Amino acid sequence: MSLHPILSAVTARIRERSAVTRAAYLQQVDAARRAGSARGQVSCTNLAHAIAAVPDGDKRELQGARWPNLAIVSSYNDLLSAHQPLARFPDLIKDAARKAGAVAQFAGGVPAMCDGVTQGQPGMELSLFSRDVIAMSTAIALSHNVFDGALCLGVCDKIVPGMLIGALQFGHLPVLFVPAGPMTSGLSNNEKAKIRQRHAEGKLSQEELLDAEMRAYHGAGTCTFYGTANSNQMLMEVMGLHLPGSAFVGPHTPLREALTRAAAQRCARITQASAEYTPISAVIDERAIVNGIVGLLATGGSTNHTIHLIAIARAAGIVIDWGDFDALSAIVPLLARIYPNGAADVNQFHAAGGIGLLIRELLSEGLLHPDVKTVVGQGLWRYTREPFIYGSTLHWRPAPACSLDPDILASAEKPFSADGGLRLLSGNLGRAVIKVSAVKPEHRVIKAPALVFDTQDAVLAAFKRGELQRDFVAVVRYQGPRANGMPELHKLTPALGVLQDQGYKVALLTDGRMSGASGKVPAAIHITPECLDGGPLAKVRSGDMIRLDTTAGVLSAEVDAAEWAKRIVIHPNLDANGVGVGRGLFASARATATSAEHGATTFGTAPTSPPLAAEAPLLALAS
Repeated sequence: MSLHPILSAVTARIRERSAVTRAAYLQQVDAARRAGSARGQVSCTNLAHAIAAVPDGDKRELQGARWPNLAIVSSYNDLLSAHQPLARFPDLIKDAARKAGAVAQFAGGVPAMCDGVTQGQPGMELSLFSRDVIAMSTAIALSHNVFDGALCLGVCDKIVPGMLIGALQFGHLPVLFVPAGPMTSGLSNNEKAKIRQRHAEGKLSQEELLDAEMRAYHGAGTCTFYGTANSNQMLMEVMGLHLPGSAFVGPHTPLREALTRAAAQRCARITQASAEYTPISAVIDERAIVNGIVGLLATGGSTNHTIHLIAIARAAGIVIDWGDFDALSAIVPLLARIYPNGAADVNQFHAAGGIGLLIRELLSEGLLHPDVKTVVGQGLWRYTREPFIYGSTLHWRPAPACSLDPDILASAEKPFSADGGLRLLSGNLGRAVIKVSAVKPEHRVIKAPALVFDTQDAVLAAFKRGELQRDFVAVVRYQGPRANGMPELHKLTPALGVLQDQGYKVALLTDGRMSGASGKVPAAIHITPECLDGGPLAKVRSGDMIRLDTTAGVLSAEVDAAEWAKRIVIHPNLDANGVGVGRGLFASARATATSAEHGATTFGTAPTSPPLAAEAPLLALAS
């Protein structure tokens, strides 16, 4: 199947836009590669320190530079269900590596916070910045410069993007990502959402709400809805950094253990001394980034990746923007119905055929680059297979020929929607993204007066006072990276969902984020420029008529141009954003953060790209 012309055109546009920065990145990688084995560069004292505590047999092999040395970087903690299974992984990896003629050392840990724990709390204001801390922590772990490859053990929202950004600084090393898998299914996601709305209406007690939440989040593994954590796992497969079919295999199972061992053995086989040498810089190129965007769109994945994928790409010298997401969304069909854009959870998606079937469907339509390099070899077709254990040995077989549940996983011939679930909005309020895969058609165009708030708690207080029983657009300002770290505002979802169910036209407009579980209420988010950086959203007054039109891609305040030009913005006092739960330590991050469309990063990235309007029309490029 030939590539779709728009897919080819977007890729060519990205490659041209990134020519200078990608070349500079690859030059750095090549210099590190030509320097040879990392252990050959360090002094005797350096090496003695690095291997002082390893077992004698491993020490002899490392001392003689006969075996490759693999770094383990992990986000393990036992506070969070998604990361608790990682406790056993280092011992499994060390044993498997030794059997493959390699040594594995635990090189370092990275912090892992959970947006589910901090949602609606002050700690959420550290969430996005934790990605950059994780990137730097990964770099510190690998900076000892005695490694020939790395295994990154990570799962959730900011952890996988952060680890990948950090690992790309060592582009000459092979890197595999090793997931832990989702928890078993508990209370259904739809039922959980209904219970939250009933509690927001005052119809359920706190005790009843807690009981429901405990039935939803009940054991080890990733939360089962399709938020950022599970979108991460999909991306690592579509981009060729996992072993095929490993994303949604549950923790503490024989298959999960076998895949973890196999990841270590595969990493040992693709180091620089091998004929199969596969550095991460060769895996993550322009085609892999485009494949990641396509996977995100085809599954209705998390809006957080409209930030994270940009930051990941820039770490590899590749420049993308929201125009690329929007152009691809027009041609990529929606093939998955997983909560919040459906009733199913990721376990049901996996049982229906999972990522292997999804990738095959997209390849059949020319909507993925098939000729990419992956950690298991050349060609994305390798990811149309699923793992299984026969006897005591791990094998792979083709994913099911067709969906085992067409209500969860559709074919490319009969998609749930002809286009992806993400839109770029622009107008006199700036640029924003909106996820529409879970929004019903009748709610995709909203025209209503603004009600302006500077905190999400102010919205909820107005709801509790009964002041929001009307058509309105909630404008929640000063939630961008520089204002307060760009927290998710998912705490608003139950209240706004109640109002929508009561028949009111409601929407959210913000320079902040929504959760990867954002759903049925239309939310124009990540507005750029943010309010604190001179963004026009700060000019909006309560009563202004707001037009949010996902069909036409328009986001505007219908205010007379002369009146709009005269409005003066006086920023609120944001001093409290730097006090408590460690927020004071992140003052420099808030001061230096780039915009959401440039990845909201706090460290140097590739130069910003020109806006979509400055580039050649895609139809012209495609022809």
